[in-house]
Amino acid sequence: MERSVRFQSDGLSLSGILRLPDGLRPGERRPAFIVLHGFGSNKKAGNVLKPVQMLSELGYATFRFDMRGCGESEGERGRLICTEQVSDTRAALSVVASQPEVEADRIGLLGSSFGAAVAVYTAGVDERVACVVSSGGWGNGERKFRGQHATPDAYARFLAMLQEGRRHKEATGESLRVSRYDIVPIPDHLRGHLIEGSILTFPVETAQSMFDFRAEDVVGNIAPRPLLLLHSSEDSVTPTEQSMAMYERAGQPKDLHLFAETDHFMFDESNTRVRTVVVDWLGRFFPVDRKEGQSAPRRGLHAGTANPA
Repeated sequence: MERSVRFQSDGLSLSGILRLPDGLRPGERRPAFIVLHGFGSNKKAGNVLKPVQMLSELGYATFRFDMRGCGESEGERGRLICTEQVSDTRAALSVVASQPEVEADRIGLLGSSFGAAVAVYTAGVDERVACVVSSGGWGNGERKFRGQHATPDAYARFLAMLQEGRRHKEATGESLRVSRYDIVPIPDHLRGHLIEGSILTFPVETAQSMFDFRAEDVVGNIAPRPLLLLHSSEDSVTPTEQSMAMYERAGQPKDLHLFAETDHFMFDESNTRVRTVVVDWLGRFFPVDRKEGQSAPRRGLHAGTANPA
């Protein structure tokens, strides 16, 4: 069962969908996941719908929504500022926690790419997040862009674009619009994963906000809540070292899995091994049925492993 939910974030109306698992009994509450979309995408993307389907089959409630400026939500189209997306996610947490079918203290975040960075950062600053699953995420915007614009000339062009954007804003009072591929290069063979309605141009302030964003600075605050980091071992979009660096900075319990036979859009690719790893991890660290007497994780509890797979 799905129902549409409109909610407010900083005075903007955002569009979300709550999905309840089959077999939910009257008065029963379930743990939930908020599934975050990627860069300039929306709640209909494959990297959102396929995790939602998997989680629903496992018995979790799910919530997916359009960040401000995306999809059916209000806000200047394409103006994606990382800290504002964190605010949107925290607003979504409040909404999901208020749903009568949801265990308010058992709400996890699952995000891909940009959404993964937002998920990690949100959990690092908001203790209401019960666990995090990050797929192809990043923790340091400056270092990420150095890896994505891999040659000295390419990186110099990227920095020049940021500088030109600042000059343009000062001279005209308006934002310079730039192509999504000038911000985040995506190989041609992966562009088919972009959902219809994905944003193709952004104000340059979006690139600057990503450059300045550092989820790795707060990833250590997530412990003792569980963290699962997933990444392609050769990611064509986001450098693999981003998840590896966040793993090093995170506290226990934490897991890192690297996959050789998938790429950046691993959930959309319906990779069987990815699903198996996620299902096993959830069963261990965030099961649907909480054991009798079990409460939400408290600081000071430690367990976990690193598993490049």
